Parts: sequence; C-alpha cells; structure tokens
Amino acid sequence: MESLLSSSSLVSAAGGGLCLRKQNLKLLSLSGNRVLRCNVVAKPKSRNNLVSRLDGQESSSLFLLCSRHKSRFQANATTGQPEAFDPKSKPNSFRDSLDAFYRFSRPHTVIGTVLSILSVSFLAVEKVSDISPLLFTGILEAVVAALMMNIYIVGLNQLSDVEIDKVNKPYLPLASGEYSVKTGIAIVASFFIMSFWLGWIVGSWPLFWALFVSFILGTAYSINLPLLRWKRFALVAAMCILAVRAIIVQIAFYLHIQTHVFGRPVMFTRPLIFATAFMSFFSVVIALFKDIPDIEGDKIFGIRSFSVTLGQKRVFWTCVSLLQMAYAVAILVGATSPFIWSKFISVVGHVILATTLWTRAKSVDLSSKTEITSCYMFIWKLFYAEYLLLPFLK
Repeated sequence: MESLLSSSSLVSAAGGGLCLRKQNLKLLSLSGNRVLRCNVVAKPKSRNNLVSRLDGQESSSLFLLCSRHKSRFQANATTGQPEAFDPKSKPNSFRDSLDAFYRFSRPHTVIGTVLSILSVSFLAVEKVSDISPLLFTGILEAVVAALMMNIYIVGLNQLSDVEIDKVNKPYLPLASGEYSVKTGIAIVASFFIMSFWLGWIVGSWPLFWALFVSFILGTAYSINLPLLRWKRFALVAAMCILAVRAIIVQIAFYLHIQTHVFGRPVMFTRPLIFATAFMSFFSVVIALFKDIPDIEGDKIFGIRSFSVTLGQKRVFWTCVSLLQMAYAVAILVGATSPFIWSKFISVVGHVILATTLWTRAKSVDLSSKTEITSCYMFIWKLFYAEYLLLPFLK
C-alpha cells in the first residue's frame, strides 16, 4: 500500500548541506517492513560543503525506517511526533481499505472473542449427538453478534482516545488520519445497531444480556462524559475488563448454548466454574498489562493507570506472578480429573504454558517499548491457548 503525504522542507542546513524543498513522502512495504521514501531535490551550496553533486536528470531517494512497531508513519524530523496522514489522499485499492479496517477492529481482541465463545460453547456439550448443525448455528449467532459489539467497543475507545493514540498507537486509522472522526462514528454506530438487531432476532436472552452489559461497560469505559470514562481509574478499568472477559463471556455464552440451543435447565458445571475463575485472573492480567507500553501517552493525558502510579517493572512482574499462580491452580484442578486423557492434557498443557511464560518474561527488556508490546501480544497468545485447553477439562 502506498499513501502520499506532502510536507514542506524537512531539513534546512544552515550555511550548507542539503536543502530539501517540497517533496512527496511515500509509504512503501518492503519485506513486511513499513518504510518512507522521500524524493528530494538536492542543491549544492558553497564549495566548502561536503555534498555530492547530482547529475541533471537524477534524483536521490532517502529511506527512513519507521521507529514505531507496525507504524505506517514517520516521526516528524523536528518534533519527533508521527506525521499526519493526508486526509485528501484516497486509498489505492480495496486492499488498502481492508487493511485500515483490520487495524481499526483490533484483531487480537477479535481472535480472543471468537476463541472464547467457541471454547465456552463446547463446555455445554454433554454427548456426541450434541455436536450438530443446531450447535454450530447457535455458535455462529453468538460469534457474529459478539464480534459486532467488539468492534463497537474498540472503535468507541479509539474515537475517545484519538490524541492519546497519536502518541501510543499512531498506526491506528483514526490516530493516523486515514479515518475521519465521521467515518469512525459511522462504523461504530453501524456495528452497534447490527449487534443489537441480531441479538434481538435470535431470541436468546443470555445472548442479548451479554451484548447489553458489554455495551454498557464498554461505553462507560471509554466515552468522555461526566461520571464516565472509567478507564481513567485503574481499579474500575480493570473491573470492566474482568466483568466482560471473565464473567459475561463464560457464563452468558455458556447459557446461550445450554438454555437457548439445547433447551436444558441452567446448570453451573465444574469446567464452567473453573473457566470463570481462571479467566478472572487472566482478564486482570490483560487489564494491567495493556497499559505498560502506553505509559508515555497516559502520563501526558492524565490516565492514572497502575503502570503510571506503580511503575512498569512492578506491574509487569505482578502480571507474570498472577498468571503463574493461575497456572498452578489449573495444574492441580487438572490432576484431580477422573479422566486420564483430561488429566494428561490439562497438566501437561499448563506446565508448558507456565514454563514458556517464565522463560519469555525473563528475556524482556522493560526499557524497550517494542519488547513490552511484543510481550503483551504474547500474553494474548497464552489467552488463546487457554481457551484451546478449557474444553478438555472434565
């Protein structure tokens, strides 16, 4: 994808050097890395300048690697801030538009939502005959409605955090200028309406209430209105994420399959109780860890996250310790299973995850935002892996 940006002189060498006039900045993708190409006109100054003369028909290209992870925009030469995307430029292809929407939807949360609903749905399966088209239809209804609500929530958060994201996540479409605020509002409103519409016509009360509570908490978390924008308060923000990721996802979507799809009475099984308790730990970790790489922007805009108040190192190792405790409990629970296959998969699987986490945590350089962000995405991969293990716990 190429996007055009224009700027006036980036560098003006006092008394000599290269004088860069107006130029076009092009974003290129080379072997998966985002780079900027700057077509410049170089003018030789005095004879004392150590500048190579250009041939009359030649121009030089200056390549600058983007400093931010996944960033599609180069930092301004004088301010260090990311250059704004030119709102007049048009996407060159459908692929460009798809790429922007992909980043807007925050794909790691999309994957987490899909895997969690699939995993929890299979906790309601009691016999082989339960695995039927009826089950998969019920799962599809839940996944589509939840994904629409997920996009509403992450989109609203980006609309509320445009200025913060220009510092913390300049590659997001609203922060970069690829999406205007009006476009963001249109997308968020559309997915909000479609989510509730689907939840209503399906006729499943557990599904509808899952969407409704997620909407309330997601809105209160982000929107900048009196008594709201709960993300400003570290404990309240963590409780919002815990309520959605740990409680609503486990219980509501399980009940959607158990009562609406299978028509069975409400029953809280051992695997469901364990899944809810375990994911409560994991959701707290995600809530704490997500703010570690964002400490710079949060300080500037007054977001009192735990990383701001307690420091990155303390929060980082608190998150690692919480997960290790959760894995220890999972190993004990798995060891008490009456089924040999369940015992083996649960114990071995969680030992592998705990060992992998500890090894990765010890190698992280906490002074590097890139490494912290990479580790945060690794935490999400552990989150996905846990949902793959949960159905085997019996």
